[in-house]
Amino acid sequence: MSQKAKKPPVTGTLRSAGRRLLTWLAAVAVMLPLTVAAGATQVHAIGPDLLPITVTNNTGRGEPVYLYVLGQDLRPGGRLGYVNQSGAFSAWPAGSLPPSPAPDVSIPGPSNGASTTIYVPRFLSGRVYFSFGEKLKLYLTPDGLVQPAPWAAGDANRDILFDWSELTYNDSGLWLNSTQVDQFAIPHAVSVTGADGTTKRTGQLVDGGRDKVINAVKAQPGWENTVYTRGDGTVLRVLAPGKATDAGLLAGDYLASYIDSAWNAYTGKTLTVVPFRDQPDVKYFGRTSGNVMYFTDASGNQVHSINKPSTADVWGCSGALFAPNDNVQGPIARTVCAALHRSTLGTIDTQPSYDPSEFYRGSPTDHYSRIIHANMVDGKAYGFPFDDVGNFESLVHDGDPRSASITLTPFGSGGSSDGGTGALVSNWNNKCIDVPGADFSDGVPLQTYTCNGTAAQQWTFTGGTLRTQNDKCMDVAWGSRDNGAVIQIANCSGNPAQQFVLSEAGDLVNPQADKCVDIKDRNPNDGAALQLWECNGGANQKWRRG
Repeated sequence: MSQKAKKPPVTGTLRSAGRRLLTWLAAVAVMLPLTVAAGATQVHAIGPDLLPITVTNNTGRGEPVYLYVLGQDLRPGGRLGYVNQSGAFSAWPAGSLPPSPAPDVSIPGPSNGASTTIYVPRFLSGRVYFSFGEKLKLYLTPDGLVQPAPWAAGDANRDILFDWSELTYNDSGLWLNSTQVDQFAIPHAVSVTGADGTTKRTGQLVDGGRDKVINAVKAQPGWENTVYTRGDGTVLRVLAPGKATDAGLLAGDYLASYIDSAWNAYTGKTLTVVPFRDQPDVKYFGRTSGNVMYFTDASGNQVHSINKPSTADVWGCSGALFAPNDNVQGPIARTVCAALHRSTLGTIDTQPSYDPSEFYRGSPTDHYSRIIHANMVDGKAYGFPFDDVGNFESLVHDGDPRSASITLTPFGSGGSSDGGTGALVSNWNNKCIDVPGADFSDGVPLQTYTCNGTAAQQWTFTGGTLRTQNDKCMDVAWGSRDNGAVIQIANCSGNPAQQFVLSEAGDLVNPQADKCVDIKDRNPNDGAALQLWECNGGANQKWRRG
């Protein structure tokens, strides 16, 4: 990860293994942007002092929803506290031992099919929680808020269906992510819209993704107890492996054989760590001696050493794999931990690897992260603390945000775009995406045409794809990520070039390219070609379901 990018490892929040006390000061340290490289220019955001975040409930569930905005005031002397719906921050009152109940700071959330807008003040780092059917039970000690910890048998929130997104909003913009570092519970996508009208979105599950994740984890030998089901039959969550291990639900030495193999591999060869993709000349070289891997720089100077980690160290990217917020030791430790989660250490000798097809091939491996990534429309998730190594995390950022959203997506469907058949209509000229001449042959380029209700203009949203009536898929020709690539129909293959998400802002996005379906040359006439183009908020990139 480039230091110049100043992207905070947002899911560092609260990832300390087993700790229930919400020590926000430590959490904020890892949520804020990393040290800026020498000579880099800091850009100050000009977003609103109170940023609107719209929470939409598309889950299909009927229970009441409660929202919470909890976090840390980032300004000097800032305290831990909560934010009300209008964006006012209040510090927590003093707690006690034993912990005393916190005041009710819940915000009424949206019913199914509805939305609620909350406001987040600048200089806040924290979480937006959402619970279903019951309010969270929060407690205070003299040191702060006791974090809801449903992996602990005695936790008061264990039988509540809840989840959260993490955020930081400061003068460098907004970072917002859908995290699964601790648990996978309520499917949700996150997005941010900048001053230029561009919307970035991630976190979208494939059709039926929640059930697919739950069932796939259950099917892994030894992992079945990581899925927690309430007495009424509701599957509340899948615990991340570190939390499941702490609770005695997963073998404590689960990764030991793989760690031994990966560590010993570098007694006879060199591990090359290139931690910054935009600085390919910055390299560190690791060799193992005994149980220690020693790292040198290009001049041969020793810059870091890592003791062979335990399974718990790997799950938490902690202990032997602790990553300080610096330019050398932290990036090395982050890279090594990510490689151990992805089972690439020992087999791929230049890290990080940027090819997800090589991930999770080991045995044993992190099946939790593997399965969650496999069921995301864009393949991105935060399955472990440093899943952002290589930019595989479900994070959106904008340096000048105007609004953001958290969409609670269907439990039985991948996202708000899934389900139903109908037209896709241009907001600009009210024409429909059309298969020319109703020719459903493989490779036919798409166009816009006056809406006429024919089969050539009917699209079914399913599994993150858009399908015609004869089961062809909307497709980016040749899987291209380039501006100007043709939008066509092709035989459905599961290729990422056939994944599309219709955002709340009306952008029809191919997540693989992170680009939009665009009416070429702003042609208003029948027969206008469609192309892939950088999302720019232009009217010729805005669509709605008809």
